[in-house]
Amino acid sequence: MDERADGDSNDHTGEADHTDGGPIDEREALARIAATLPDAGDDAAVVGSTVITTDMLHDRTDFPAGTTRYTAGWRAVGASLSDVAAMGADATAAVAVYADVEFDPAALSAFVDGAADVCASVDARYVGGDLDRHSEFTTATTAIGETDDPVRRSGATSGEAVCVTGTLGRSAAAVELFDAAREADTADGSVRGADEEVASDRLDRANELFRFPPRVGAGRALAGHATAMMDSSDGLARSVHQLAEASDVGFALDRAAVPIDPAVDDVAGTAADRWRLATRFGEDFELVCTIPEAALERAVDRCPVDLTRIGSVVPADQGVTVGGDPLPDRGYTHGDVDEDA
Repeated sequence: MDERADGDSNDHTGEADHTDGGPIDEREALARIAATLPDAGDDAAVVGSTVITTDMLHDRTDFPAGTTRYTAGWRAVGASLSDVAAMGADATAAVAVYADVEFDPAALSAFVDGAADVCASVDARYVGGDLDRHSEFTTATTAIGETDDPVRRSGATSGEAVCVTGTLGRSAAAVELFDAAREADTADGSVRGADEEVASDRLDRANELFRFPPRVGAGRALAGHATAMMDSSDGLARSVHQLAEASDVGFALDRAAVPIDPAVDDVAGTAADRWRLATRFGEDFELVCTIPEAALERAVDRCPVDLTRIGSVVPADQGVTVGGDPLPDRGYTHGDVDEDA
């Protein structure tokens, strides 16, 4: 069972009381089925040496108006490839379901091109899928990988370093640019305004940022060193809480060490916005991992992208903190109806 929450463009928080039998969110749903699926809880399922993961994305929640079908194909399949990366596995193949109100040949071809290109970027193959009609554009993707020694979320121990690949906030900046590029048009989401050239440039930049690089190469390089690992699709804050829970540890993070993508500075109005977009918005698909101190230098040298130490693993009773203050468990959860900007 894949516990990854594919985030939408909002930062959902809050915990509702579901003791009355009302609707539950994804995290509670997973907790309730844990007895049936005792191996659930990592980014991908493991069957022998094969890792397999699946994701579903919808037009309304996952693709802001202005997202091209090429970007959608890249991003949807890339999300599943990211789960393979988080297990430290080699990505081998991916498939996708493409469902829409109607089949526009240009849109379908662009989606397939994006899916194939993101697979090629990590030396995997896009090998097909299925077509269906639906009330809104929806895609379900599955990625497969291979490893003899998967990295779980549950191996962190006190005294290790906690690290993250790349930079955070890239997808958040993309969504802000999508919003800035258009005036809301509930009929068709079209771009309007006096300066269409500026809007077009913003959409181009937003699509570029939205096509994140799945960290399959980094995952493979870190697999021999990392004791616990997952991707940051739910945001850094939620990811470290999930790792802490799985490993029964705490984390002490250094706020100044968290690597924030330069694109965030172009869209964040305040320092608080900058931190929120980088750590709670999610959808960055970077790798968050723990590494023993003795292996840290080798891991940094071997990782094909920047690997930044952002803190240390501490005993569980110290909780999850940043700069000595508690770090709230904030991020995206499917089915959570409370929203905190």
